[in-house]
Amino acid sequence: MDVDSIPQQTPEKIAQIDSADLVVGILSGVDLDGLLTLCDGLRALAGSPRTVVLQNVAIGGAASNSQAGDANSSVSLVPWSVLAPDPAASPIQSISTAYELLFAATQKLGARACCLIASQLENSTPDWICKLLNPLLSSEFDLVLPYFEPHKVHGLLNSSIVYPLTRCLYGKRIHNPLGPDVGVSRRLTQKLLGPNRNGGSAPTHPLASLTPGAVCGNMQICQVHAGTRIYPSMDWTNMSSLMAQVLGPIFLEMERWAACWQRTRGSAAVATFGDRISLPQETAELDLNRMIETFQLGVRDLQEIWSLVLPPATLFELRKLSRLAPDRVYMPDELWARIVYDFALAHRLRTINRDHLLRSMTPLYLAWVVSYAREFEIAGPMPVDQRIERLALAYEAAKPYFISRWRWPDRFNP
Repeated sequence: MDVDSIPQQTPEKIAQIDSADLVVGILSGVDLDGLLTLCDGLRALAGSPRTVVLQNVAIGGAASNSQAGDANSSVSLVPWSVLAPDPAASPIQSISTAYELLFAATQKLGARACCLIASQLENSTPDWICKLLNPLLSSEFDLVLPYFEPHKVHGLLNSSIVYPLTRCLYGKRIHNPLGPDVGVSRRLTQKLLGPNRNGGSAPTHPLASLTPGAVCGNMQICQVHAGTRIYPSMDWTNMSSLMAQVLGPIFLEMERWAACWQRTRGSAAVATFGDRISLPQETAELDLNRMIETFQLGVRDLQEIWSLVLPPATLFELRKLSRLAPDRVYMPDELWARIVYDFALAHRLRTINRDHLLRSMTPLYLAWVVSYAREFEIAGPMPVDQRIERLALAYEAAKPYFISRWRWPDRFNP
């Protein structure tokens, strides 16, 4: 996508700016006072970099440069309205569109780095964006990602699949590999937008491309403690579309970078800045019986699909689980990790329609969620990050299984 694709008046506004050091895109709900506070924080960055702020007029309203500062201010405000090409597009697709527009503006203005903010945080000030920018400017990192404090229930799709899978594949313990808030160097934007990216193939999803592209490109990555993210309410009875939207791009990136992650063994921490913040006690409750019913229904109705994806031993384990009393249903982490790997392989092989494949994974995911939640009920209070660490180690232990199936899929045909 080039800068001419940026909607409404944004290209004209950018054309009036000769160059910039930083480009900051704001998608989250920041009011005018918050925007002015953000501009003050950006002016306080070391070296007073010339910064262009793309403000989302659809959420926060527009602020003029005169409100942000005088004509000689180092911060320029440009309105943008980020809309995905398809009106029915998911929020994830809209964020990916925002990434493409942000990267295009960064290249157009010759900026050193860019930053996009899409989340809302509890007990934070808008100048926390500077925390994402400082490592790009002072230490020349290429990718800066937030480290949101893990919730027991909220953000569980990231904790149960996205984080441990990304960590295991690419060998970096990046807790929020999909951001969506990120700081990106010009060098990384060039890699993602350039004609020779990964053999010349276009990125399918900028949100999913960032971490694999940075790791496999031997670029510098760090995390910044960002506190507590405010998550949208989760409809646990309608997870199928979310599973497909999130996992589809991740599985596609696995194909692109297979040569890289097959050489990776184990995992290592990345540089992390800032202090952790303690979370309040979570009060969200899950309807575990409803989840178990969904799992049992899946075992009954999805056998034809699952038999194309999962080994006989796994299918046998699932049938056993479905016959247990609700309070005894427990899916081990090791079984769950292998299931995720098997679905990733089936996605690569196009065993069935990819969207149908990923949606059929939902009852299995809910069975793991039930098992995870029951642990907290039985064991009492335990640190969430310790529980997620145990899951991540199960993914790492099962990686040889996945590599074998990936390299020689014909040796086993369910």
